[in-house]
Amino acid sequence: MPWPEALQPVRMERVAVVAVADRLRTALVQVADAGVVQLDRVGDDGGGEAVRRLRHVGGGEAQPALAADPPDLDALERAGRADLLAGEVQLEQFAAGAVHRGSAAALAGWCPAPEVPELAERLSPLGAAVVPLAPPRGVQPPTLLGEDQAVRRSFAPLVRTYGTVAYADVDPTVGAGLAFVVMFGMMFGDAGHGLLLLLVAALLRAGRPRRFARLRSVWPFVAGAGAAATVFGALYGEFFGPTGVLPVLWLHPLDEPLRLLATAIAIGAVLLAVAYAVGIVNRWREGGLRVALYASSGIAGSAVFLGIGAVVGGVLLDSELLIVAGVGVALCGLVLAAAGMLAESGGGAAGVVQTAVGVFDLLVRLGSNLVSFARLAAFGMTHAALGWVVWQGTTALAAGGWLGIVAGVLVFLVGNALTFSLEALVAGVQALRLEFYELFSRVFSTEGTPFRPWHVPISTQEAAP
Repeated sequence: MPWPEALQPVRMERVAVVAVADRLRTALVQVADAGVVQLDRVGDDGGGEAVRRLRHVGGGEAQPALAADPPDLDALERAGRADLLAGEVQLEQFAAGAVHRGSAAALAGWCPAPEVPELAERLSPLGAAVVPLAPPRGVQPPTLLGEDQAVRRSFAPLVRTYGTVAYADVDPTVGAGLAFVVMFGMMFGDAGHGLLLLLVAALLRAGRPRRFARLRSVWPFVAGAGAAATVFGALYGEFFGPTGVLPVLWLHPLDEPLRLLATAIAIGAVLLAVAYAVGIVNRWREGGLRVALYASSGIAGSAVFLGIGAVVGGVLLDSELLIVAGVGVALCGLVLAAAGMLAESGGGAAGVVQTAVGVFDLLVRLGSNLVSFARLAAFGMTHAALGWVVWQGTTALAAGGWLGIVAGVLVFLVGNALTFSLEALVAGVQALRLEFYELFSRVFSTEGTPFRPWHVPISTQEAAP
């Protein structure tokens, strides 16, 4: 897949499924079995024969299925085939919304562009067709994020948990996943614990244990988190705590907390800058230059962020020119943001007050969002501190003879198990919190509607007469 397409949701086409009226059911059965079209539901036919018979057999929660040929509803009722009756109910509801012109019938809907040729080929032998339509004005197509690769499929739940990406927006799946594993690794920096996560990922990929087989698709996510934790653990010199197995390649969290804190803030600044860049693209695609220019998550907010960053850089580098330039850029951003807020509020005295509060909130939120990334260092130090406590207890007990060695080994195993479990949970939650509140709040402005195709499989078991 070309990289521009990988950065956006799957392209949708507005289509009409057209068939001869007396063969509409046959065409709809194939559409349902293909499961690639989200048909418009004009209205539900709640009084059809299939509905009445389904209620009679009491199969309201049955998994729907469809018979390839028009079934005998009496036979389905006698056989208790709630699945086929439930499928006929859905088919009747869609068929009731078809538009009829002469001998032809048509239903409109959305279909992923790559699936249109195959669907057309499937319907062609039935005398039916898939006709492209112009998208209705003011209607946003449903969103389907590409999950054709294992990594994208693994990271997808991270985005879906937050909300549905607007169809016009950039697909942030891969970037969000990479940001998450980097933040997780910095907080969970221990090479031993990271290798355990890699082992868990290998087991998930192999489908072991079987009761966790349904989680197999997330193995790349777990592997990424484990790899990041292993890398940061090597940089910290942590291997199941400060055991001395690995040398400190960069710094130890408990020895240089300020340096670690500065690094965490710097990483946060980079991630925020990327989020602002994606936000600008999204605002532009959602509403054009005007929306992108005045939005707090667009060019205006980015200018404030960039200006404040330049001021901080000027102070650190003792550069008056950089400070002056930073102040100018930040003020321009604030003016643009204020203009956008004032226009949105409708003007007047109330609008001015609302704008003033909004500008103040923009500044406060920008500072608090950046400081929030200090938790990358704080929880990294917490993990290191727990590892240090466990290792100190282990070495102290091991000095007391063979009974002490046994007790030390027990403390080492139990302590690391508790540290691994507790810190994996805490680091995961904190990385998710930073992702949602600090990054996604800039990436997303509007929410899309998920693509929900109509999918009912064809049953291979017919009802007995």
